[in-house]
Amino acid sequence: MAKTCWLEREKRKSATVAKYAAVRAELKAKGDYVGLSQLPRNACAARLSRRCQATGRKRGYIGRFKLSRITFRELASNGMIPGVTKSSW
Repeated sequence: MAKTCWLEREKRKSATVAKYAAVRAELKAKGDYVGLSQLPRNACAARLSRRCQATGRKRGYIGRFKLSRITFRELASNGMIPGVTKSSW
């Protein structure tokens, strides 16, 4: 499980991104890069990281399931993810 402070930091970042999304889109459409540089650093969506919904793990993220590879394997092995089976040939 990820540290709680990391998860809270990501929540704050996502709130900042949502707050400034319209302003950023308007400034980008105008080509006003000076105005963009005056916005907060965390207003850029590229600064958000994708995290596992179950554990908060940052690495080994599978976007289709929004889980880390470790959590995905555990749930798939237990049959908790519909339509996913362990391959064998």
